[in-house]
Parts: sequence; structure tokens; C-alpha cells
Amino acid sequence: MKVRSRLRIGELLLRRKLITEEQLEIALKEQKVTGKRLGDILVEKGFIDRNTLERVLNEYKATMSKFEGELDPENIDKELAKYVPERIASMFNIVPVKKEGGIIWVASADLLDVSVLDYIRFATGYNVKLVITTEEFVEVAKEALYGSLSKSEILRDIVEEVDVGGEGEAADIAVMEEETPSLSLDSVEDLAFQAPVVRLVNFLLAEAVNKGASDIHIEPYEKRVRIRFRIDGVLEEQMSISTKMRDAIVARVKILARLNIVERRIPQDGRIKLRVKDREVDLRVSTVPTVMGEKVVMRLLDKSSLVLDLDLLGFEEDQKRLFERMIRKPYGMILLTGPTGSGKTTTLYSALKILNTPQVNIMTVEDPVEYNFEGINQVNVNEAVGLTFASALRAFLRQDPDIILVGEIRDRDTADIAIKAALTGHLVFSTVHTNNAPATITRLVDMGVEPFLVGSSLLLVVAQRLVRKICPHCREVYQPPEDLFEALGIEKDEGPYFRGRGCSRCRNTGYKGRIAVYEVMEITPEMRKAIVRGASEDELREMAKANGMKELKEVGILKAKRGITTLEEVLRAVS
Repeated sequence: MKVRSRLRIGELLLRRKLITEEQLEIALKEQKVTGKRLGDILVEKGFIDRNTLERVLNEYKATMSKFEGELDPENIDKELAKYVPERIASMFNIVPVKKEGGIIWVASADLLDVSVLDYIRFATGYNVKLVITTEEFVEVAKEALYGSLSKSEILRDIVEEVDVGGEGEAADIAVMEEETPSLSLDSVEDLAFQAPVVRLVNFLLAEAVNKGASDIHIEPYEKRVRIRFRIDGVLEEQMSISTKMRDAIVARVKILARLNIVERRIPQDGRIKLRVKDREVDLRVSTVPTVMGEKVVMRLLDKSSLVLDLDLLGFEEDQKRLFERMIRKPYGMILLTGPTGSGKTTTLYSALKILNTPQVNIMTVEDPVEYNFEGINQVNVNEAVGLTFASALRAFLRQDPDIILVGEIRDRDTADIAIKAALTGHLVFSTVHTNNAPATITRLVDMGVEPFLVGSSLLLVVAQRLVRKICPHCREVYQPPEDLFEALGIEKDEGPYFRGRGCSRCRNTGYKGRIAVYEVMEITPEMRKAIVRGASEDELREMAKANGMKELKEVGILKAKRGITTLEEVLRAVS
């Protein structure tokens, strides 16, 4: 296939916005008549001055003259894909065309983007040189290069070369032996605004969004900085970078989050808003000082990926019917429990979405507000100025609310006010950190809440966890090992059971996406009496099971038998 590889000067000037399309068209028409050089015509007509034209020509000639050999988009060495991954080539619209010793030549249709070269040099450990070419050449070459080698194969080779630290030149991607230089505050701030650091941070944010990560971890160690993403609830290492870049990267994140880059001795919290491919994403940023420097964790809140549909969350049919019936009660308290990141907020917002009508006044107090919703009055906790869960709740009771959401019950004061609201005609939603639904009762009593108040106000307690779903593209039947049944405390059976074999769409993990596993405990009149007389957690559990409650593990095993998740995942996340 014949593809024009050299960029014409008119296209170059147009791409650099030194002339307009109309001006180029006028000059090209005159060139056909007069035969003059295009650059001379552009200067004569005053579209560009001679000095600017000569500078661009010199840059272009200098770039092209250094490259020896013919450019053939369909005859590029496939090994180059291992040094410049497809994700980088696609992000910057470049393609590697030649490797010569410690130098990689990349073709681009953009002469200006020098920061791309800096980033590739930083990410690969190779010196990078540029060849200016046409957009058509880049597209054809990318298809020829990356279309013939699977992405997982490329990434696997990169991991082997970089993380194992082989003898090849690519192993120098993280210079582990070098000492971290002592940088002044001014130099760190300057580095934070330099193109390689800006590109790297932007690249990490875009990669995290594209991969569906919920968290980004930037972790400093003695000889490297480790970058990990939490994807489908499991941390996955993405790359290691030199400790030389540690302070600059942290400073860049802190600048974006409007944090104090001078203060490195205490934890800080902030937020970043960004747009990635027309998707608005909020990031909650947390920094904490460690012995090797500041660790940064960014939690991604992508409203476009938020699923607020009870049918899709993971409720069993009988659980969903009970939950929907209880959230329509005029007053009382509904509590959700589970560890951080177990999906409690999504479940709560799903309930509020059903209840959010013009006829009701819904107020929430959260720390922080994760997603904004039309029709709901949301308040952010700000303990620095005295706005706590308890003080906000007191104010809410003077705001004529129908439904109140309290982000978390952390202390007796908040619990007392929330229960008071539930007993005086308000429907109250909140969360408590416990391991299961029955333990929530004892947790409230341990806070100092009177058992009769707990029994009188509670309607429903929902415990939940998130389990990874089997990738639908590589799902296969298999027989779990016998010791897995023993670990789960169930009898071995033939199933069938399923697992993911691993493919490029699930990053060879066998899992793609997550679903909630619920334990829904209704507070029946018999349970209210038991709570008032101080029944134990085990006694409450047995009463709830007798009333039809399915435990978390039981629901997880049901989902494994249906081929939604695996027994291994149930053991990891639920048992």
C-alpha cells in the first residue's frame, strides 16, 4: 500500500496554526498558475513572515535529515511495539519506526509536541528522536504494527523487561540504585509544571479512567515509586518510576488538588475535577507522610459509571422486594453496613433516586458529598468550622425534611439525633462500619445508645460486599478444588461452576466488573423485643435466619452457582 510519508510544508504550517485553511488554498491556487514555491507565495501575500517560515523549514529539515532509510508503514519491525506500547502511541498519535542502539525513532504528524518525546524518553529509558510525517502514514503504520501483536502480549513483555529488571536497556525504566536528590521547594514546584511530569500525571489519570479503576495509589519506597490501580476491588501494579520524580509527581497532584505543597508532615485531603473523553470525573485526593515520602491515594468518582438501579445492583429477588417495601415507610431508620469501598453509597443513592420526587424534601449530610443530584439538598461535613454530622442533623430537623441521609454514624451524639429523627416522623438512612447485619445492633448499643431506642427506630439493616463478576468473554466451566469447598464450609458438589479463563478484555484476570452481595435483615416485632432485653449478636442472627435472612456467604455461593462469580471470589470477599 503506497502511503505518503513526508509532510508537505503547507500542512505543517496549517497544523501549527501559522496560516489558515483559506490562506493555504489561495496560495496553492496561485502556485498552480505561477509555479512558485509555496513558502514564497505565503510570504508575498503577507500570510506569514519570512523569519517564521525559515525557522519552521529549518526545524523540519533538521528532523528529517537525521533519519536514514525509507519509511514503509507496513514493514516496521514488530519488536518496536514492546518499547512503545499501543496505549502511548494512541494517546499521542505517534508510531515507532526504528530502533538504533539506545535510540528510538518515532513518527508523528505534529512537530510541536516535544513534551511527548520527553514522556516517552522518561517512560521507556531510551533516547527518542522524531520523524515528521503525515497523519495517514501514522494511522496505517499503527494498524500494521499493533494490529499484528496482541495488547496482552505487548504488556506482558514490557512487564518482564521492566519489573524483573533484566539486562536489556529497557530495564532502566526505573533507576533503582540512584539516590533521591535533595530538592528545594522552588525546584520541586518548577518540576511539577514541567512537561514530562504534567504528561505523566495526566497519563496516569487517563489510564485509570479508561481501565475503570476506583483508586490510584502512588507509593514511595527507598529505590522506586510504585503506581498501583484498584480495579474491580483488587490492587494491580501498573509501573515503577524513579525516585528522582517522586517529589515532583506528588507536588503536581497536590497543586491540582489545591493542597499545600509546602506541608509534608501531616495528612491532607483535597479534590480534583477532570474531563476524560467527555466524561467528568471527580477525584478525592488523600496524602499521608511515610518514612520514604508522601503517599498519595486518589479515589475516582465517575458519575457516568454510577449504576442506580436496584435490579442491577445484585439484590436477590426477595431481598429487593423487602428493601423496596421498607424504603417506602414514612418513618424509621434503615442502616447499611460494610467496609469502605463496598458500595454502600451506591445502594443509598439508588434508594434516594426512587424516593426523589417533587413531593418530598430530601436532605443529606456526607463526608464528602460524592455525587451531586438534582432535587436532593446535599451538605458537606466541614469539621474545621464545626459542621459535623451531629450539628448538620440538628439543623436539618428545622428544615422540614421528609427523608434524611446521614453519611455515617460514628459516635453516640450522631446516633442519638438520627434515632430521634427516625422516631419523630422522618425516614433516616445511614451507614455503620460492622462486618454483618446483626453486628450493627451491638455496635449501636456499644456506642451508648439505649437498646429500646435501637429496637424502636430500626426498620432494616443491610450488610453488603462487592464480588468480581466472571468475564463474559472468556467464561468456562470448571470444577473447583476440594479444599475450596472445605474453606467455605459447604459440601462438595459437581456444580456446574464457572470461571474466567483470562483474555485481553479482562486483562487476563478472568474477571470484569463487580456486583454486590447483600444480607438483608428485617427488624421484626420479635427481634425488637430481643434487642430491648439485650440479646447477643448470635441470637439475633439465628432469629433473622429463621425469619428468612440469607447470610452474605450464602448469597455469594448462590451467585457462584449461577455463573455470576467464582467460589474463590466468594471466599476472598465474603467469608
